[in-house]
Amino acid sequence: MWKKQGWGEDLAFPTGMNGRGFIHLLHDGCQLPVYRAQERRVSRVIVGWLPFMRMFSGFLSGLSLALALALYGSTPTCAATPDTVDFADLTWTEIRDAIHAGDTTIILPVGGTEQSGPYIAVGKHDVRAMVLARRIARDAGHALVAPVVAYVPEGGTSPRTSHMRFSGTISITPATFRALLSDAAESFRVQGFRRVVLIGDHGGYQKDLRAVADTLNRRWQGQGAHVLYVANYYDVVPGAYSTWLRQHGHAAEVGMHADLSDTSLTLALDPDLVRTQALRAAPLPTAAQGVYGGDPRQASAALGQVGANMQVAAAVAAMQHDPTGQNPH
Repeated sequence: MWKKQGWGEDLAFPTGMNGRGFIHLLHDGCQLPVYRAQERRVSRVIVGWLPFMRMFSGFLSGLSLALALALYGSTPTCAATPDTVDFADLTWTEIRDAIHAGDTTIILPVGGTEQSGPYIAVGKHDVRAMVLARRIARDAGHALVAPVVAYVPEGGTSPRTSHMRFSGTISITPATFRALLSDAAESFRVQGFRRVVLIGDHGGYQKDLRAVADTLNRRWQGQGAHVLYVANYYDVVPGAYSTWLRQHGHAAEVGMHADLSDTSLTLALDPDLVRTQALRAAPLPTAAQGVYGGDPRQASAALGQVGANMQVAAAVAAMQHDPTGQNPH
């Protein structure tokens, strides 16, 4: 167990010992092993100096390092921050430190849980949004990725409309969706993020993302933070990507939902989500099965990678040329 002193976080002393007979001092996030025989003496020294720690914290920190090295004769062992851009994979102190170091952009990926025909898993948008958000964060730099939003408007429940006519779909009302995004964005703002980037992998709620961004930007005026809604992240799929597919011999296979482009994107980013063998052997899927136009049977990861690259490039460009004029970097 570690006891942190209020005068700083670069020096601490233990209240217990590990199983190998060593205690540890903490210096600049590094654990320094000290022989058990020195425990009482080290503790007495530190406790005795408590009234003066605020004045001499830098000196004591250096003294602790020298003492530990002299007693043990080894270099400190530091716990490295994980090489991840995932907000959820970091501790609160790692997030705090990342913000202080300049990672003041948070990407909020929005997916959606919906039917996508018999051959694509219902979580495709969640997975794709998260995978691409990670790529965008690394390419843009100084950004973390929030947990994906999996609950989005997908149709009515009484009567059942749109994708809610099929099993496997989860829907919330547009009002609930907007409130969820607004509250999440506010949570990021108050802890120090200066820019919240909204990307959405599904077409049905794009207008809601824009509305949330507009509302929060009005509300946050003068507070040093803003929301960037990246419309082109989604628009490139029915736009430039579909055009590219048509130009490369796939015009008849491009539809609106669970088609060649949709299936190819999923194969490129997580092929386990596609029931490829069954799809290849199937007759042409129909709207009654949840496939709206086109033909997904010749989908491939290679085709999908083209679209994924377009989405990443569009989002990174939008972040680098932030139309709000408030790019924090």
